[in-house]
Amino acid sequence: MTTAKNGISHLRTHIQQFTATKQLELFESLKEARFSGQLVISDTQNHTWILYMYLGRIMYASGGVHPVRRWRRHIVAYCPERLSQIEEIQLTLANIAQEESRISWEYQLLSLWIDQNKISSEQATKVIRATIVEVLFDVTQAMEVTYEPIKDNLLSTRLILIDAEQAIVEANKLYSDWQEAKVADRSPDMSPIIRQPEALQQKTSAQVYQNLRQLLDGKQTLRDLSVRMKRDVVTVTRSLLPYIQLGLVQLISIGDIAPPASTPIAKKLTTTKALNRSTIACIDDSPIICQTMESIITGAGYQFVAEMDGLRAIAILLSRKPDLIFLDLVMPNTNGYEICSQLRKLSFFKTTPIVILTGNDGIVDRVRAKMVGSTDFLAKPAKPEQVLATINKYITQTKKI
Repeated sequence: MTTAKNGISHLRTHIQQFTATKQLELFESLKEARFSGQLVISDTQNHTWILYMYLGRIMYASGGVHPVRRWRRHIVAYCPERLSQIEEIQLTLANIAQEESRISWEYQLLSLWIDQNKISSEQATKVIRATIVEVLFDVTQAMEVTYEPIKDNLLSTRLILIDAEQAIVEANKLYSDWQEAKVADRSPDMSPIIRQPEALQQKTSAQVYQNLRQLLDGKQTLRDLSVRMKRDVVTVTRSLLPYIQLGLVQLISIGDIAPPASTPIAKKLTTTKALNRSTIACIDDSPIICQTMESIITGAGYQFVAEMDGLRAIAILLSRKPDLIFLDLVMPNTNGYEICSQLRKLSFFKTTPIVILTGNDGIVDRVRAKMVGSTDFLAKPAKPEQVLATINKYITQTKKI
């Protein structure tokens, strides 16, 4: 553990096995130093979490794979009435000072709701505690991490101070349960989707099959389903495990949902300024294509966003503003031509590279796609070297992680 004589060192420190014992050691040193600021933790997959600290105790946590999904989940669980007021949320977020919003818009909302008597302190405490435990679970599952304490960007209010030791114990208990369920190699942020509907129907009753069809749509993570079903995520995952092991249900990676309003999401902080990574998007109704593309693209150090619903694509792209878009040509309800044409009408996407993914490499498709503004083509299934060559062709990435 790297420390300084007068307290905590601000050097980035790498740990290969960030076990509960090492977590406790780190937070105990932060507590002894009465550290206030942000503890930024990154893993080898370029995921970053931020724990907001005050005098060595945790005020809030954010970041990770699905920060907006996480926020929505805990609001649904502990103050669901707030989500029915989406226009009010958007107006509130628009009025939050930009600097405060940049640090953590979710926390600022909780503070305002308490001030306005729209939620109780008890509700806010439950949301905050659940968020912190979930982040610590994800950090534990990552295992190999780099952390850096930064005395900067303090949250302006202190709703609650969580003792790190209690949160670590709770998170590690959940992780132990996850391991015992024999799913530790998978993330609860993955989404179950039916892969063989006919075979699944034969294995289940009509009622169970209908329930599974409604729930396993590839748009909800295991954690999302646990809140919807009001059961813990280990129980939900265990119930699906037989179908997963038979190959009837598959766990896939999906992207985050859009925030309730366009807010400056907290930046990844380092002492050398935020690192600039390009974001690549993939719009394709095939979960396997999206999963493959994610593996290739994130493995090369880029940020990735996927959307399988063509009708939601433009909203997601406007929210994430990718530097390059891979776009499927044939999708239910819409097609790549229409999406490409609409994107080119938006000022932000006039020059964004749009690469059409198609299994039908015909001259008619190429001519039509060029007419609506596509930049290039890539035949499906795309090989990793072709995907990366296409990205390198259109994006000059100044710095990779």
